[in-house]
Amino acid sequence: MKASMRQDLNRVGLVLTVALLFAACGGSPSTTDNVASPAPAASPSASVQASPLNDFEEALRFIRNGQYTYVWVFSRKDGKPLTPADSIFLKMNAPQLVDLTATNDKTKAIGGTNFNLEEGNLELLKRRFVVEDYSNK
Repeated sequence: MKASMRQDLNRVGLVLTVALLFAACGGSPSTTDNVASPAPAASPSASVQASPLNDFEEALRFIRNGQYTYVWVFSRKDGKPLTPADSIFLKMNAPQLVDLTATNDKTKAIGGTNFNLEEGNLELLKRRFVVEDYSNK
C-alpha cells in the first residue's frame, strides 16, 4: 500500500472514531441504570375541576378583571330588581364608576373604579341602595 492511501484510511478511521464518540456522548441519559426516576407529581388542578361560577360571581369576576382599586356592589334595599331609574340614579351620582355590570336577574349591579367613592357620593348612594365594598374580598 502506498503511504498516501494509508494516510487517507487513517483519516477516515479517525473521522469515524470521532463521529462515533460524539454520537455515544450526546443525547439523553441512558435509563439502563438501576436508579428509579421519580414519577411526575399529578397537578392538583388536573384532578380537581372548578365548579362553574354563579351569575353574581361571573359579573364580579368581569369587574375584577379590570384590575380596579375599588369594587362596589349595589342592590335595592327591598331586594327587587334594579329599574332603569335606579341605573340612571347610579350613573348620575357615581360617574367615577368606569365599568358597571348587572347580574342577569338585575338584583345587583357591580362597579369598578380607581376612585374612592367614600370621598364622593357614597352616603347619597347608601340612602337608596345597599352598598357593599368588595375591593379586598
